[in-house]
Amino acid sequence: MTTNDTTDGVVSGENLDKLNTNLRKVEELTQRLTQILTHRSTHNAALDGPNQELFSKAATAYWHEAFRDPAKVLEHQLQFWSKSVTHFVEAQQVLASGKLAAPADPGPKDRRFANPLWDTHPYFNYVKQQYLINAAAVTQAVEDVSDMEPAEKQRLAYFSRQIVDMMSPTNFLATNPDALEKAVATEGHSLVKGLENLISDLEANNGELIVKLADDTAFELGRNIATTPGKVIFRNRMMELIQYTPTTEKVHKTPVVLFPPWINKYYILDLKEQNSLVKWIVEQGHTLFVVSWVNPDAAYAGVGLEDYIKDGYLAAIGEAKAITGEKQVNAIGYCIAGTTLSLTLSLLKQRKDKSIKSATFFTALTDFGDQGEFAPFLTDDFIDGIEAECAEKGILPSVIMARTFTYLRSNDLVYTPAIKSYMMGETPPAFDLLYWNGDGANLPAKMAMQYLRGLCQRNELAEGGFDLMGHHLTLDDIDVPLCAIACETDHIAPWKDSYRGIQAMGSKDKTFIMTQSGHIAGIVNPPAKNKYGHYTNPDLTLDHEDWLASADFNEGSWWPRWGAWLNKRAGAMVKARKPGDSEHPILGDAPGTYVGVKARP
Repeated sequence: MTTNDTTDGVVSGENLDKLNTNLRKVEELTQRLTQILTHRSTHNAALDGPNQELFSKAATAYWHEAFRDPAKVLEHQLQFWSKSVTHFVEAQQVLASGKLAAPADPGPKDRRFANPLWDTHPYFNYVKQQYLINAAAVTQAVEDVSDMEPAEKQRLAYFSRQIVDMMSPTNFLATNPDALEKAVATEGHSLVKGLENLISDLEANNGELIVKLADDTAFELGRNIATTPGKVIFRNRMMELIQYTPTTEKVHKTPVVLFPPWINKYYILDLKEQNSLVKWIVEQGHTLFVVSWVNPDAAYAGVGLEDYIKDGYLAAIGEAKAITGEKQVNAIGYCIAGTTLSLTLSLLKQRKDKSIKSATFFTALTDFGDQGEFAPFLTDDFIDGIEAECAEKGILPSVIMARTFTYLRSNDLVYTPAIKSYMMGETPPAFDLLYWNGDGANLPAKMAMQYLRGLCQRNELAEGGFDLMGHHLTLDDIDVPLCAIACETDHIAPWKDSYRGIQAMGSKDKTFIMTQSGHIAGIVNPPAKNKYGHYTNPDLTLDHEDWLASADFNEGSWWPRWGAWLNKRAGAMVKARKPGDSEHPILGDAPGTYVGVKARP
């Protein structure tokens, strides 16, 4: 029986008993929750947000503005007061009428407020409208702050937006009609289930709150994701090298070696057959090798970028050459692996080593001069906190990076899934992309700080050169044919910054493609879906705005265009090669063992 079985809209006695029983379970679970939080693992407090100095500077600047130009500040305050009082009077009038009628102006549309009650019920509409008025007032106040450095103001805007998003009425049970309706309809069971979900997530992360985005019981590596046939043919302390089984009778002579980012697992490029770039490359007649990086623990504390290059890039390239008998490979680097591929290319140039025939960069940054949305996380206080965390634990835990990335899209990746899981008691969806998103990897302490200090903060590679392995590495050393794919709405590696880095490279043979969508969906864009188009323009002397303004828009996936580019640099066709050889015995089936190791905080 549910509350819908009553005829007068009143909860029946039987249902009320069930509701009270479930609410008592909530109390019991709350005690368990308190115990978990009391004994949770901790991290450096600097990683939770800015110290008080930022807000003190903002307050000082705001009051300085009030004394310097009081009319401007008063105008802002009076607008807020006027809107709030008018809103209150209108709500009182609706309540006095005794009618639960929709307001004349229900307010702007927002996905968070999809329930009709936000517009038709005076209470919920009042709460929504006042929240939106408050949010607009905070946003305006931040915009009006002067006498702050642009970087400081950008941080203020970011963290103010986080506070505004956090205070949305949808995030609280008493002001979320969806959660309240479900609690009544399920006699409180949804609250019990939600609290169980919360406790489960906390226990899985030693007390750190990381919202589970996908049902992790729905997927198994090698069974329904990461299923492209292949073999592990080499393994060392840094990576496993997978050679994929050919599906064509003949293949191009020059093999392809793909380096995925080690912040996440490689199988983003092999989620399922329909959208697997790995499978597609093999089907185009290429001998494909993919690196699967180790998920480091504290024993890797002293591992740096030089180790990733030596035991990752150079080792993988060497093994691919040895197995195929070729002198060169075509290399691909995705995200941070693209950044490191650029370091490797400069190193090989200085060593007069021509092992890489061409290079492809997927959403890779090499010029960090414009830090974009990551600027709030690249200030000294935050990086100092990361350095202290690394010194203590030997790694930068995956949970820290995951939280940073998700809060860049907090409504979509934090609050909305938290509401569904914790307030409504829903099981996370069986969504392969979100499953992968939650399957992160740690970073070795030394490598993390080299990357954050030398590349991100000081932008050494683009501005003068980056010292590594006894060499001074620069972008203008890179002279192989290169193709770069960047994504239009990428908030991790903005396309204009990727473009600027490609411009600085020394190669005379450059191709730049800007695809629609973001960091993942723009890359995982199979031709069969015919979903996102892409822009091309051969003139890379233009600045990014002029490049886009004069670019051609092409319908459909960039994969075939890049495939044609790669084929021209892949050599003649030869008999397809089976994985491994007499000197490279098969160590296991793809996806290997390293990819299955989970990160733990």
